Amino acid sequence: MEAQAQPGQADLPDYRKLECPAATQQVATSAELADALESAAPGDVIRLADGVYGGPFVARSSGTAVERIFLCGGRGAVLDGGSIKGGYVLHLDQAEHWALIGFTVRNGQKGVMADATTGTFIQDLAVTGIGDEAIHLRNNSTANVVLNNTISNTGLRKPKFGEGVYIGSAESNWCTVTECLPDRSDRNVIAGNTISGTTSESIDVKEGTVNGLIIDNTFDGSDLSGADSWVDVKGTAWTITGNRGENTPLDGFQTHEIIDGWGTRNLFADNTAIVNGAGHAIATRPERANIVDCANLVENAGEGLTNADCR
Repeated sequence: MEAQAQPGQADLPDYRKLECPAATQQVATSAELADALESAAPGDVIRLADGVYGGPFVARSSGTAVERIFLCGGRGAVLDGGSIKGGYVLHLDQAEHWALIGFTVRNGQKGVMADATTGTFIQDLAVTGIGDEAIHLRNNSTANVVLNNTISNTGLRKPKFGEGVYIGSAESNWCTVTECLPDRSDRNVIAGNTISGTTSESIDVKEGTVNGLIIDNTFDGSDLSGADSWVDVKGTAWTITGNRGENTPLDGFQTHEIIDGWGTRNLFADNTAIVNGAGHAIATRPERANIVDCANLVENAGEGLTNADCR
């Protein structure tokens, strides 16, 4: 079965890798970085020198679709939040059209938090040593790309909150985050990430989200203790394709209907699930209109490919 685009996925963002342009501003200290983030304007390219930048940090300015704001650095440029028990290491607070490329994020309750952002790239980061989740797109964050990041060692504060990539908000938080309406963090792409050492799901897609793409990621669930799958999709009309996972306590991929009408029309195709666990490679609970391709590859799953009829 050939994977088909879901309705609305023609509007997904282009997720080809970005290159960081020549710097318009070089920073080498925490104070310089904070000032650069505060004054950032469309077209700015902030380059981080190697070193440790004590945070947390916040950006509130927006770029445009034509002129992004870039924040770039090598792995030796380390944004350090100071504690796994409070705060976001880097917060895009209603800041749109950014590109975060190449540097390291560590030692915060949450790694990169994006609230109400659109058209943003989070690319080639190393996010590690985080109290809860590593990267979170929240509060109606749409058409963003989470690309080629290396995520590890999350859930150091509370294992059940230790997701790698978290999209949207749980229904129980809608009144806090989105004025009691669904968190429509739609049309986001999570591609090419390597995710290991998470205590909760590698990728958690919440109810209220529509038409996203999870493609070509690699998961190792050896440290899962607050969840029982690599990927949990509670949203609708997501495409999950070309991913490879190993080691999980129960299932590789799951869907759930948390809210009536959600957790359906999701497509699972061309994934490889080396489960080494008691459950299914892909479990749809309930089946609803989710589609599981019979050509998904599965090894060492106690209950086989899926609880549903594959197609």
